[in-house]
Amino acid sequence: MRLRALLETEALGLRLLGGEEELDRTVRGVMTTDLRDPSRYLTGGELVLTGLAWRRNSADSEPFVRILAAAGVAGLAAGEAELGDVPDDLVSACARNRLPLFAVNEDVAFATITEHVVRQVSGERAGDLAAVVDRHRRLMTSGPAGGGPDVVLDLLTTDLDLRAWVLSPTGRQIAGAGEPLAPGVCAALASEHLAAVRTGRRGPHRISIQGITYSLFPIRGHGRGAGTGPGPGSAARDVRESVLSDWLLAVEADAGDWPAERLDLLQGVTQLIAVERERRDAARTVRRRLAQEVLELVQTGAPPAEIAARLRVAAPVLLPGLGAAPHWQVVVARVDWDGGDVPGGPVAQSLLEEILVDPSVSGPEPSDRIAVAHAGDEAIALVPLPALPGEAGEDKGPDAALHADVLLATVREPLAAGLADDGRLTLGVSAAVHSAEGLRGALEEARHARRVAAARPGRVCAAGHHELASHVLLLPFVPDDVRRAFTARLLDPLRDYDRRHRAELIPTLEAFLDCDGSWTRCATRLHLHVNTLRYRVGRIEQLTGRDLSRLEDKLDFFLALRMS
Repeated sequence: MRLRALLETEALGLRLLGGEEELDRTVRGVMTTDLRDPSRYLTGGELVLTGLAWRRNSADSEPFVRILAAAGVAGLAAGEAELGDVPDDLVSACARNRLPLFAVNEDVAFATITEHVVRQVSGERAGDLAAVVDRHRRLMTSGPAGGGPDVVLDLLTTDLDLRAWVLSPTGRQIAGAGEPLAPGVCAALASEHLAAVRTGRRGPHRISIQGITYSLFPIRGHGRGAGTGPGPGSAARDVRESVLSDWLLAVEADAGDWPAERLDLLQGVTQLIAVERERRDAARTVRRRLAQEVLELVQTGAPPAEIAARLRVAAPVLLPGLGAAPHWQVVVARVDWDGGDVPGGPVAQSLLEEILVDPSVSGPEPSDRIAVAHAGDEAIALVPLPALPGEAGEDKGPDAALHADVLLATVREPLAAGLADDGRLTLGVSAAVHSAEGLRGALEEARHARRVAAARPGRVCAAGHHELASHVLLLPFVPDDVRRAFTARLLDPLRDYDRRHRAELIPTLEAFLDCDGSWTRCATRLHLHVNTLRYRVGRIEQLTGRDLSRLEDKLDFFLALRMS
Protein backbone atom coordinates (compact mmCIF):
# COMPACT_ATOMS: atom_id res chain seq x y z
CA MET A 1 0.00 0.00 0.00
CA ARG A 2 1.03 3.64 -0.34
CA LEU A 3 1.26 6.35 2.30
CA ARG A 4 -1.44 8.31 0.50
CA ALA A 5 -3.95 5.54 1.23
CA LEU A 6 -3.45 6.03 4.97
CA LEU A 7 -4.68 9.62 4.76
CA GLU A 8 -7.75 8.49 2.81
CA THR A 9 -8.79 6.21 5.71
CA GLU A 10 -10.58 8.48 8.19
CA ALA A 11 -10.73 5.84 10.94
CA LEU A 12 -6.94 6.01 11.32
CA GLY A 13 -7.05 9.61 12.52
CA LEU A 14 -3.87 10.69 10.70
CA ARG A 15 -3.04 14.31 9.90
CA LEU A 16 -0.20 15.17 7.51
CA LEU A 17 2.39 17.55 8.95
CA GLY A 18 4.95 17.41 6.15
CA GLY A 19 6.21 15.48 3.14
CA GLU A 20 3.21 15.78 0.85
CA GLU A 21 5.42 15.23 -2.19
CA GLU A 22 6.52 11.83 -0.80
CA LEU A 23 3.07 10.30 -0.29
CA ASP A 24 3.52 7.80 -3.13
CA ARG A 25 6.06 5.86 -1.07
CA THR A 26 5.21 2.18 -0.59
CA VAL A 27 4.51 0.88 2.94
CA ARG A 28 5.76 -2.69 3.41
CA GLY A 29 5.31 -3.01 7.17
CA VAL A 30 4.65 -1.22 10.46
CA MET A 31 6.74 -0.79 13.62
CA THR A 32 6.02 0.86 16.96
CA THR A 33 9.09 2.17 18.86
CA ASP A 34 10.24 4.62 21.50
CA LEU A 35 13.92 3.65 21.24
CA ARG A 36 16.37 6.46 20.53
CA ASP A 37 18.04 4.21 17.93
CA PRO A 38 15.70 1.57 16.46
CA SER A 39 17.88 0.99 13.36
CA ARG A 40 18.67 -2.68 14.14
CA TYR A 41 14.94 -3.47 13.89
CA LEU A 42 14.32 -1.65 10.61
CA THR A 43 14.54 -3.21 7.13
CA GLY A 44 13.09 -0.35 5.05
CA GLY A 45 9.60 0.53 3.91
CA GLU A 46 8.05 0.61 7.39
CA LEU A 47 5.58 3.09 8.79
CA VAL A 48 7.13 3.91 12.18
CA LEU A 49 4.73 4.72 15.05
CA THR A 50 6.11 6.52 18.09
CA GLY A 51 4.77 8.02 21.30
CA LEU A 52 7.84 10.36 21.49
CA ALA A 53 9.10 8.90 24.79
CA TRP A 54 12.63 8.94 23.30
CA ARG A 55 12.58 12.77 23.09
CA ARG A 56 14.01 14.59 26.11
CA ASN A 57 14.66 17.93 24.40
CA SER A 58 14.60 19.53 20.94
CA ALA A 59 18.14 18.35 20.13
CA ASP A 60 16.97 14.71 20.07
CA SER A 61 14.74 15.04 17.02
CA GLU A 62 17.40 15.42 14.34
CA PRO A 63 19.43 12.27 15.22
CA PHE A 64 16.28 10.17 15.52
CA VAL A 65 14.92 11.29 12.14
CA ARG A 66 18.31 10.76 10.45
CA ILE A 67 18.37 7.15 11.66
CA LEU A 68 14.90 6.53 10.21
CA ALA A 69 15.74 8.20 6.90
CA ALA A 70 18.97 6.21 6.56
CA ALA A 71 17.06 2.98 7.18
CA GLY A 72 14.67 3.84 4.32
CA VAL A 73 11.45 3.92 6.33
CA ALA A 74 8.34 5.06 4.44
CA GLY A 75 7.09 7.55 7.02
CA LEU A 76 6.82 8.52 10.69
CA ALA A 77 3.58 8.83 12.68
CA ALA A 78 3.84 10.59 16.05
CA GLY A 79 1.14 10.25 18.71
CA GLU A 80 -0.36 13.31 20.37
CA ALA A 81 -1.51 11.52 23.55
CA GLU A 82 1.70 12.14 25.54
CA LEU A 83 2.90 15.63 24.56
CA GLY A 84 -0.12 17.10 22.83
CA ASP A 85 0.87 18.73 19.53
CA VAL A 86 3.84 17.24 17.72
CA PRO A 87 6.94 19.42 18.52
CA ASP A 88 8.07 21.88 15.86
CA ASP A 89 11.66 20.60 16.03
CA LEU A 90 10.48 17.15 14.93
CA VAL A 91 8.48 18.69 12.08
CA SER A 92 11.56 20.62 10.94
CA ALA A 93 13.85 17.59 11.18
CA CYS A 94 11.50 15.51 9.05
CA ALA A 95 11.28 18.27 6.46
CA ARG A 96 15.09 18.50 6.24
CA ASN A 97 15.41 14.73 5.78
CA ARG A 98 12.42 14.42 3.39
CA LEU A 99 10.62 12.05 5.73
CA PRO A 100 6.80 12.22 5.65
CA LEU A 101 5.40 13.02 9.09
CA PHE A 102 1.90 12.31 10.42
CA ALA A 103 0.21 13.26 13.66
CA VAL A 104 -1.93 10.55 15.26
CA ASN A 105 -5.05 11.77 17.04
CA GLU A 106 -4.99 10.97 20.76
CA ASP A 107 -8.29 9.05 20.40
CA VAL A 108 -6.75 6.56 17.96
CA ALA A 109 -4.73 3.62 19.32
CA PHE A 110 -1.54 2.60 17.59
CA ALA A 111 -3.03 -0.90 17.49
CA THR A 112 -5.76 0.34 15.15
CA ILE A 113 -3.21 1.66 12.68
CA THR A 114 -1.05 -1.45 13.04
CA GLU A 115 -3.99 -3.77 12.38
CA HIS A 116 -5.00 -1.82 9.28
CA VAL A 117 -1.49 -1.84 7.79
CA VAL A 118 -0.99 -5.52 8.61
CA ARG A 119 -4.26 -6.45 6.90
CA GLN A 120 -3.21 -4.52 3.81
CA VAL A 121 0.42 -5.58 3.66
CA SER A 122 0.81 -8.99 5.28
CA GLY A 123 -2.37 -10.02 3.50
CA GLU A 124 -0.05 -10.53 0.55
CA ARG A 125 1.25 -13.58 2.41
CA ALA A 126 -1.53 -14.84 4.67
CA GLY A 127 -4.71 -13.36 3.21
CA ASP A 128 -3.81 -14.11 -0.38
CA LEU A 129 -2.96 -17.68 0.54
CA ALA A 130 -6.31 -18.10 2.30
CA ALA A 131 -8.09 -16.60 -0.68
CA VAL A 132 -6.35 -18.99 -3.05
CA VAL A 133 -7.54 -21.92 -0.95
CA ASP A 134 -11.06 -20.52 -0.90
CA ARG A 135 -10.91 -19.99 -4.63
CA HIS A 136 -10.40 -23.72 -5.25
CA ARG A 137 -12.75 -24.86 -2.51
CA ARG A 138 -15.64 -22.44 -2.87
CA LEU A 139 -15.45 -20.11 -5.85
CA MET A 140 -15.30 -22.73 -8.59
CA THR A 141 -18.85 -23.65 -7.56
CA SER A 142 -20.09 -20.16 -8.50
CA GLY A 143 -23.42 -20.14 -10.26
CA PRO A 144 -26.98 -20.49 -9.01
CA ALA A 145 -25.86 -22.75 -6.17
CA GLY A 146 -22.79 -20.75 -5.25
CA GLY A 147 -24.27 -17.27 -5.51
CA GLY A 148 -22.56 -16.15 -8.71
CA PRO A 149 -20.17 -13.17 -8.89
CA ASP A 150 -21.37 -11.78 -5.55
CA VAL A 151 -19.74 -14.69 -3.70
CA VAL A 152 -16.41 -13.93 -5.34
CA LEU A 153 -16.62 -10.25 -4.44
CA ASP A 154 -17.68 -10.98 -0.85
CA LEU A 155 -14.55 -13.08 -0.43
CA LEU A 156 -12.38 -10.26 -1.72
CA THR A 157 -13.91 -8.05 0.98
CA THR A 158 -13.69 -10.50 3.87
CA ASP A 159 -10.29 -12.03 3.07
CA LEU A 160 -8.41 -9.11 1.53
CA ASP A 161 -10.40 -6.06 2.68
CA LEU A 162 -10.99 -5.07 -0.96
CA ARG A 163 -14.24 -3.58 -2.18
CA ALA A 164 -14.99 -4.57 -5.76
CA TRP A 165 -17.73 -4.42 -8.38
CA VAL A 166 -18.41 -6.17 -11.68
CA LEU A 167 -19.55 -3.74 -14.37
CA SER A 168 -20.86 -4.18 -17.89
CA PRO A 169 -19.15 -2.31 -20.77
CA THR A 170 -21.88 0.35 -20.55
CA GLY A 171 -21.20 0.91 -16.84
CA ARG A 172 -24.19 -1.02 -15.45
CA GLN A 173 -23.45 -2.76 -12.15
CA ILE A 174 -23.68 -6.54 -12.49
CA ALA A 175 -22.55 -7.42 -8.97
CA GLY A 176 -20.87 -5.71 -6.05
CA ALA A 177 -19.71 -6.00 -2.46
CA GLY A 178 -21.04 -3.28 -0.20
CA GLU A 179 -22.73 -0.09 -1.30
CA PRO A 180 -23.44 0.23 -5.04
CA LEU A 181 -21.42 2.76 -6.99
CA ALA A 182 -23.05 5.97 -8.18
CA PRO A 183 -24.13 5.81 -11.86
CA GLY A 184 -21.73 8.61 -12.80
CA VAL A 185 -18.81 6.74 -11.23
CA CYS A 186 -19.79 3.52 -13.05
CA ALA A 187 -19.92 5.35 -16.39
CA ALA A 188 -16.51 6.96 -15.76
CA LEU A 189 -14.93 3.61 -14.81
CA ALA A 190 -16.36 1.90 -17.90
CA SER A 191 -15.18 4.76 -20.12
CA GLU A 192 -11.63 4.62 -18.74
CA HIS A 193 -11.52 0.84 -19.11
CA LEU A 194 -12.76 0.88 -22.71
CA ALA A 195 -10.40 3.70 -23.68
CA ALA A 196 -7.46 1.85 -22.14
CA VAL A 197 -8.32 -1.39 -23.92
CA ARG A 198 -8.69 0.38 -27.27
CA THR A 199 -5.28 2.05 -26.91
CA GLY A 200 -3.60 -1.25 -26.02
CA ARG A 201 -2.58 -0.35 -22.46
CA ARG A 202 -1.84 -3.31 -20.20
CA GLY A 203 -4.15 -3.87 -17.26
CA PRO A 204 -4.91 -3.30 -14.54
CA HIS A 205 -5.88 0.23 -15.50
CA ARG A 206 -6.01 2.82 -12.73
CA ILE A 207 -8.23 5.87 -12.39
CA SER A 208 -8.92 8.33 -9.56
CA ILE A 209 -12.48 9.64 -9.13
CA GLN A 210 -13.42 12.06 -6.35
CA GLY A 211 -10.16 11.28 -4.55
CA ILE A 212 -10.65 7.48 -4.66
CA THR A 213 -8.36 5.26 -6.73
CA TYR A 214 -9.82 2.30 -8.62
CA SER A 215 -7.98 -0.47 -10.44
CA LEU A 216 -9.77 -2.00 -13.43
CA PHE A 217 -9.29 -5.61 -14.53
CA PRO A 218 -10.80 -6.93 -17.78
CA ILE A 219 -12.99 -10.02 -17.52
CA ARG A 220 -12.43 -12.00 -20.70
CA GLY A 221 -14.05 -15.31 -21.56
CA HIS A 222 -12.48 -17.99 -23.72
CA GLY A 223 -14.84 -17.12 -26.55
CA ARG A 224 -14.65 -13.33 -26.42
CA GLY A 225 -11.17 -12.23 -27.29
CA ALA A 226 -9.33 -13.99 -24.51
CA GLY A 227 -6.21 -13.85 -26.63
CA THR A 228 -6.14 -10.13 -27.19
CA GLY A 229 -3.54 -9.34 -24.54
CA PRO A 230 0.21 -9.91 -24.66
CA GLY A 231 1.42 -13.47 -24.74
CA PRO A 232 0.81 -16.59 -26.80
CA GLY A 233 -2.17 -16.31 -29.09
CA SER A 234 -2.41 -12.56 -28.59
CA ALA A 235 -3.02 -11.94 -32.27
CA ALA A 236 -5.78 -14.54 -32.50
CA ARG A 237 -8.63 -12.03 -32.34
CA ASP A 238 -9.14 -8.35 -32.93
CA VAL A 239 -9.88 -6.48 -29.69
CA ARG A 240 -12.83 -4.79 -31.39
CA GLU A 241 -14.66 -8.13 -31.47
CA SER A 242 -14.96 -8.17 -27.67
CA VAL A 243 -14.30 -4.69 -26.28
CA LEU A 244 -18.02 -3.76 -26.27
CA SER A 245 -19.18 -7.00 -24.67
CA ASP A 246 -16.62 -7.90 -21.97
CA TRP A 247 -17.35 -7.20 -18.32
CA LEU A 248 -14.78 -5.55 -16.06
CA LEU A 249 -13.79 -5.85 -12.39
CA ALA A 250 -13.37 -2.53 -10.57
CA VAL A 251 -11.43 -2.72 -7.29
CA GLU A 252 -11.23 0.18 -4.85
CA ALA A 253 -7.45 0.10 -4.48
CA ASP A 254 -4.28 1.18 -6.23
CA ALA A 255 -2.83 -1.98 -7.77
CA GLY A 256 0.26 -0.15 -8.97
CA ASP A 257 2.34 -1.31 -6.00
CA TRP A 258 0.86 -4.78 -5.60
CA PRO A 259 3.19 -7.79 -5.70
CA ALA A 260 2.87 -10.35 -8.47
CA GLU A 261 1.11 -12.82 -6.14
CA ARG A 262 -1.81 -10.48 -5.48
CA LEU A 263 -2.12 -9.51 -9.13
CA ASP A 264 -2.22 -13.20 -10.03
CA LEU A 265 -4.98 -13.74 -7.48
CA LEU A 266 -7.10 -10.95 -9.00
CA GLN A 267 -6.54 -12.39 -12.46
CA GLY A 268 -7.80 -15.70 -11.13
CA VAL A 269 -10.89 -13.97 -9.77
CA THR A 270 -11.62 -12.46 -13.19
CA GLN A 271 -11.34 -15.92 -14.72
CA LEU A 272 -13.89 -17.27 -12.26
CA ILE A 273 -16.30 -14.45 -13.05
CA ALA A 274 -15.70 -15.06 -16.77
CA VAL A 275 -16.93 -18.63 -16.29
CA GLU A 276 -20.11 -17.24 -14.77
CA ARG A 277 -20.45 -14.81 -17.67
CA GLU A 278 -20.20 -17.65 -20.17
CA ARG A 279 -22.86 -19.61 -18.32
CA ARG A 280 -25.22 -16.67 -18.55
CA ASP A 281 -24.39 -16.21 -22.23
CA ALA A 282 -25.31 -19.83 -22.81
CA ALA A 283 -28.66 -19.21 -21.10
CA ARG A 284 -29.39 -16.53 -23.70
CA THR A 285 -29.28 -19.09 -26.48
CA VAL A 286 -32.99 -19.89 -26.22
CA ARG A 287 -34.02 -16.25 -26.37
CA ARG A 288 -31.71 -15.56 -29.29
CA ARG A 289 -33.11 -18.56 -31.15
CA LEU A 290 -36.68 -17.35 -30.56
CA ALA A 291 -35.79 -13.93 -31.94
CA GLN A 292 -34.08 -15.50 -34.95
CA GLU A 293 -37.08 -17.68 -35.76
CA VAL A 294 -39.55 -14.81 -35.52
CA LEU A 295 -37.27 -12.57 -37.58
CA GLU A 296 -36.98 -15.16 -40.36
CA LEU A 297 -40.75 -15.59 -40.48
CA VAL A 298 -41.29 -11.83 -40.67
CA GLN A 299 -38.67 -11.27 -43.37
CA THR A 300 -39.84 -14.14 -45.55
CA GLY A 301 -43.46 -12.89 -45.51
CA ALA A 302 -44.89 -15.80 -43.51
CA PRO A 303 -48.65 -15.69 -42.79
CA PRO A 304 -49.55 -13.62 -39.70
CA ALA A 305 -51.11 -16.69 -38.06
CA GLU A 306 -47.77 -18.53 -38.20
CA ILE A 307 -45.91 -15.52 -36.77
CA ALA A 308 -48.57 -15.13 -34.04
CA ALA A 309 -48.12 -18.79 -33.06
CA ARG A 310 -44.37 -18.27 -32.70
CA LEU A 311 -44.96 -15.14 -30.61
CA ARG A 312 -47.22 -17.10 -28.28
CA VAL A 313 -44.30 -19.45 -27.69
CA ALA A 314 -41.92 -16.54 -27.08
CA ALA A 315 -44.13 -14.53 -24.73
CA PRO A 316 -44.00 -16.91 -21.72
CA VAL A 317 -40.21 -17.17 -22.02
CA LEU A 318 -39.69 -13.41 -22.19
CA LEU A 319 -42.55 -12.34 -19.90
CA PRO A 320 -43.29 -15.22 -17.49
CA GLY A 321 -46.63 -14.97 -15.76
CA LEU A 322 -48.05 -12.46 -18.22
CA GLY A 323 -51.80 -12.79 -18.62
CA ALA A 324 -52.61 -10.82 -21.75
CA ALA A 325 -50.65 -10.90 -25.00
CA PRO A 326 -47.98 -8.21 -24.98
CA HIS A 327 -47.28 -5.44 -27.40
CA TRP A 328 -43.95 -5.60 -29.24
CA GLN A 329 -41.32 -3.12 -30.30
CA VAL A 330 -38.47 -3.70 -32.70
CA VAL A 331 -35.03 -2.16 -32.18
CA VAL A 332 -32.37 -2.35 -34.87
CA ALA A 333 -28.70 -1.62 -34.16
CA ARG A 334 -25.60 -1.71 -36.30
CA VAL A 335 -21.91 -1.43 -35.37
CA ASP A 336 -19.58 -0.41 -38.20
CA TRP A 337 -15.78 -0.45 -37.96
CA ASP A 338 -13.54 1.42 -40.37
CA GLY A 339 -12.16 -0.91 -43.01
CA GLY A 340 -15.00 -3.40 -42.61
CA ASP A 341 -12.63 -6.18 -41.54
CA VAL A 342 -14.36 -6.84 -38.20
CA PRO A 343 -17.89 -8.34 -38.26
CA GLY A 344 -20.29 -5.97 -36.54
CA GLY A 345 -23.31 -8.28 -36.12
CA PRO A 346 -22.21 -10.26 -33.02
CA VAL A 347 -20.86 -7.08 -31.42
CA ALA A 348 -24.14 -5.26 -32.06
CA GLN A 349 -26.08 -8.24 -30.70
CA SER A 350 -24.22 -8.31 -27.36
CA LEU A 351 -24.32 -4.55 -27.11
CA LEU A 352 -28.05 -4.31 -27.84
CA GLU A 353 -28.76 -6.94 -25.17
CA GLU A 354 -26.98 -4.67 -22.70
CA ILE A 355 -28.43 -1.35 -23.88
CA LEU A 356 -32.01 -2.60 -23.55
CA VAL A 357 -31.55 -3.35 -19.84
CA ASP A 358 -32.70 -0.60 -17.51
CA PRO A 359 -29.39 1.00 -16.36
CA SER A 360 -30.80 1.60 -12.87
CA VAL A 361 -31.29 -2.15 -12.32
CA SER A 362 -28.23 -4.04 -11.03
CA GLY A 363 -27.53 -7.71 -11.58
CA PRO A 364 -27.30 -9.88 -14.68
CA GLU A 365 -30.88 -11.19 -14.69
CA PRO A 366 -32.87 -8.29 -16.29
CA SER A 367 -31.52 -9.26 -19.71
CA ASP A 368 -33.53 -12.50 -19.50
CA ARG A 369 -36.47 -10.70 -21.10
CA ILE A 370 -34.61 -9.48 -24.14
CA ALA A 371 -34.38 -11.49 -27.38
CA VAL A 372 -31.86 -10.29 -29.95
CA ALA A 373 -30.96 -11.86 -33.27
CA HIS A 374 -28.36 -10.73 -35.77
CA ALA A 375 -28.23 -10.86 -39.55
CA GLY A 376 -25.01 -9.73 -41.18
CA ASP A 377 -23.82 -6.56 -39.47
CA GLU A 378 -27.28 -5.79 -38.11
CA ALA A 379 -28.74 -6.79 -34.72
CA ILE A 380 -32.51 -6.89 -34.27
CA ALA A 381 -34.23 -6.97 -30.89
CA LEU A 382 -37.77 -8.17 -30.28
CA VAL A 383 -38.87 -6.37 -27.11
CA PRO A 384 -42.12 -7.40 -25.37
CA LEU A 385 -44.07 -4.67 -23.61
CA PRO A 386 -46.73 -5.58 -21.04
CA ALA A 387 -50.11 -4.13 -21.99
CA LEU A 388 -51.92 -1.73 -19.68
CA PRO A 389 -55.35 -3.29 -19.08
CA GLY A 390 -58.35 -1.01 -19.04
CA GLU A 391 -61.80 -1.62 -17.65
CA ALA A 392 -63.13 -5.15 -18.17
CA GLY A 393 -59.72 -6.23 -19.46
CA GLU A 394 -59.75 -3.79 -22.36
CA ASP A 395 -56.27 -3.28 -23.79
CA LYS A 396 -55.18 0.33 -23.32
CA GLY A 397 -51.84 0.08 -25.03
CA PRO A 398 -48.25 -0.75 -24.10
CA ASP A 399 -46.60 0.06 -20.81
CA ALA A 400 -43.11 1.66 -20.69
CA ALA A 401 -42.48 1.88 -24.44
CA LEU A 402 -38.86 2.42 -25.49
CA HIS A 403 -37.72 5.85 -26.70
CA ALA A 404 -34.65 6.24 -28.88
CA ASP A 405 -33.43 9.43 -27.21
CA VAL A 406 -33.54 7.75 -23.77
CA LEU A 407 -31.93 4.41 -24.64
CA LEU A 408 -28.46 5.83 -25.24
CA ALA A 409 -28.53 8.70 -22.75
CA THR A 410 -26.70 6.93 -19.90
CA VAL A 411 -24.40 4.78 -22.03
CA ARG A 412 -23.21 7.26 -24.64
CA GLU A 413 -19.96 8.16 -22.84
CA PRO A 414 -18.66 4.59 -22.31
CA LEU A 415 -19.70 3.49 -25.79
CA ALA A 416 -17.96 6.44 -27.42
CA ALA A 417 -14.75 5.46 -25.58
CA GLY A 418 -15.05 1.85 -26.77
CA LEU A 419 -15.79 2.83 -30.36
CA ALA A 420 -12.82 5.25 -30.29
CA ASP A 421 -12.10 6.88 -33.64
CA ASP A 422 -12.80 3.90 -35.89
CA GLY A 423 -16.19 2.57 -34.78
CA ARG A 424 -19.80 3.72 -34.97
CA LEU A 425 -23.08 2.62 -33.39
CA THR A 426 -26.43 3.56 -34.95
CA LEU A 427 -29.80 2.53 -33.56
CA GLY A 428 -33.44 2.77 -34.65
CA VAL A 429 -36.63 2.15 -32.64
CA SER A 430 -40.07 1.30 -34.01
CA ALA A 431 -43.47 2.18 -32.62
CA ALA A 432 -45.22 -0.46 -30.53
CA VAL A 433 -47.45 -2.95 -32.36
CA HIS A 434 -50.04 -5.23 -30.79
CA SER A 435 -50.18 -8.09 -33.29
CA ALA A 436 -48.17 -10.24 -35.65
CA GLU A 437 -49.53 -8.29 -38.61
CA GLY A 438 -47.68 -5.21 -37.44
CA LEU A 439 -44.24 -6.77 -36.95
CA ARG A 440 -43.07 -6.49 -40.55
CA GLY A 441 -43.95 -2.80 -40.62
CA ALA A 442 -42.26 -2.33 -37.24
CA LEU A 443 -39.07 -3.95 -38.54
CA GLU A 444 -38.98 -1.70 -41.60
CA GLU A 445 -39.78 1.31 -39.42
CA ALA A 446 -36.88 0.52 -37.08
CA ARG A 447 -34.54 0.04 -40.05
CA HIS A 448 -35.58 3.37 -41.57
CA ALA A 449 -35.06 5.08 -38.21
CA ARG A 450 -31.58 3.56 -37.97
CA ARG A 451 -30.71 4.93 -41.41
CA VAL A 452 -31.84 8.37 -40.24
CA ALA A 453 -29.51 8.00 -37.24
CA ALA A 454 -26.68 6.89 -39.56
CA ALA A 455 -27.01 10.11 -41.56
CA ARG A 456 -26.23 12.17 -38.46
CA PRO A 457 -22.76 13.08 -37.21
CA GLY A 458 -21.34 11.38 -34.14
CA ARG A 459 -20.09 7.98 -33.00
CA VAL A 460 -23.29 7.01 -31.14
CA CYS A 461 -26.61 8.00 -32.77
CA ALA A 462 -30.24 6.91 -32.39
CA ALA A 463 -33.57 7.81 -34.00
CA GLY A 464 -37.15 6.86 -33.24
CA HIS A 465 -40.27 6.15 -35.25
CA HIS A 466 -41.75 9.59 -34.50
CA GLU A 467 -39.00 11.18 -36.61
CA LEU A 468 -40.17 9.33 -39.72
CA ALA A 469 -43.22 11.62 -40.05
CA SER A 470 -41.25 14.86 -40.08
CA HIS A 471 -39.23 16.91 -42.55
CA VAL A 472 -36.26 15.97 -40.32
CA LEU A 473 -36.32 12.58 -42.05
CA LEU A 474 -35.55 14.19 -45.41
CA LEU A 475 -32.79 16.59 -44.44
CA PRO A 476 -29.99 14.08 -43.69
CA PHE A 477 -30.37 12.50 -47.13
CA VAL A 478 -29.93 15.73 -49.11
CA PRO A 479 -26.51 15.56 -50.86
CA ASP A 480 -23.94 17.96 -49.45
CA ASP A 481 -23.48 19.87 -52.71
CA VAL A 482 -27.25 20.39 -52.98
CA ARG A 483 -27.37 21.59 -49.37
CA ARG A 484 -24.62 24.10 -49.92
CA ALA A 485 -26.11 25.45 -53.15
CA PHE A 486 -29.61 25.77 -51.66
CA THR A 487 -28.57 27.49 -48.44
CA ALA A 488 -26.05 29.74 -50.20
CA ARG A 489 -28.65 30.99 -52.67
CA LEU A 490 -31.06 32.00 -49.90
CA LEU A 491 -28.88 32.90 -46.93
CA ASP A 492 -25.54 34.18 -48.26
CA PRO A 493 -26.99 37.59 -49.33
CA LEU A 494 -28.35 38.03 -45.80
CA ARG A 495 -25.09 36.96 -44.15
CA ASP A 496 -23.07 39.35 -46.32
CA TYR A 497 -25.44 42.22 -45.49
CA ASP A 498 -25.24 41.39 -41.75
CA ARG A 499 -21.43 41.42 -41.86
CA ARG A 500 -21.35 44.84 -43.53
CA HIS A 501 -24.16 46.55 -41.63
CA ARG A 502 -24.70 44.50 -38.43
CA ALA A 503 -28.37 44.42 -39.34
CA GLU A 504 -29.16 41.02 -37.71
CA LEU A 505 -31.27 39.89 -40.63
CA ILE A 506 -30.59 36.17 -40.02
CA PRO A 507 -31.72 36.27 -36.36
CA THR A 508 -34.74 38.32 -37.43
CA LEU A 509 -35.66 35.73 -40.06
CA GLU A 510 -35.34 32.86 -37.57
CA ALA A 511 -37.53 34.64 -35.03
CA PHE A 512 -40.13 35.64 -37.65
CA LEU A 513 -40.53 32.04 -38.82
CA ASP A 514 -40.53 30.72 -35.26
CA CYS A 515 -43.41 33.11 -34.46
CA ASP A 516 -45.38 31.81 -37.47
CA GLY A 517 -45.17 35.19 -39.19
CA SER A 518 -46.84 37.10 -36.33
CA TRP A 519 -45.56 40.70 -36.42
CA THR A 520 -46.59 41.46 -32.84
CA ARG A 521 -45.10 38.33 -31.23
CA CYS A 522 -41.90 38.57 -33.23
CA ALA A 523 -41.41 42.27 -32.41
CA THR A 524 -41.98 41.53 -28.73
CA ARG A 525 -39.47 38.65 -28.75
CA LEU A 526 -36.79 40.78 -30.46
CA HIS A 527 -37.62 43.89 -28.38
CA LEU A 528 -38.23 45.89 -31.57
CA HIS A 529 -40.86 48.33 -32.74
CA VAL A 530 -43.14 46.69 -35.29
CA ASN A 531 -42.07 49.25 -37.92
CA THR A 532 -38.41 48.27 -37.40
CA LEU A 533 -39.35 44.62 -37.82
CA ARG A 534 -41.26 45.42 -41.03
CA TYR A 535 -38.20 47.27 -42.36
CA ARG A 536 -35.93 44.28 -41.70
CA VAL A 537 -38.33 41.78 -43.27
CA GLY A 538 -38.63 44.07 -46.27
CA ARG A 539 -34.84 44.16 -46.59
CA ILE A 540 -34.76 40.31 -46.43
CA GLU A 541 -37.30 40.12 -49.26
CA GLN A 542 -35.44 42.71 -51.31
CA LEU A 543 -32.06 40.91 -50.98
CA THR A 544 -33.42 37.44 -51.77
CA GLY A 545 -36.26 38.18 -54.16
CA ARG A 546 -38.64 36.17 -51.97
CA ASP A 547 -41.99 37.06 -50.38
CA LEU A 548 -42.36 36.09 -46.74
CA SER A 549 -46.13 36.30 -46.95
CA ARG A 550 -46.08 33.22 -49.23
CA LEU A 551 -46.09 29.76 -47.61
CA GLU A 552 -43.66 28.36 -50.23
CA ASP A 553 -41.06 31.03 -49.54
CA LYS A 554 -41.44 30.64 -45.78
CA LEU A 555 -40.86 26.90 -46.15
CA ASP A 556 -37.76 27.44 -48.31
CA PHE A 557 -36.26 29.77 -45.72
CA PHE A 558 -37.14 27.34 -42.92
CA LEU A 559 -35.39 24.43 -44.64
CA ALA A 560 -32.37 26.56 -45.54
CA LEU A 561 -31.93 27.55 -41.90
CA ARG A 562 -32.27 23.90 -40.80
CA MET A 563 -29.66 22.70 -43.30
CA SER A 564 -27.15 25.48 -42.69
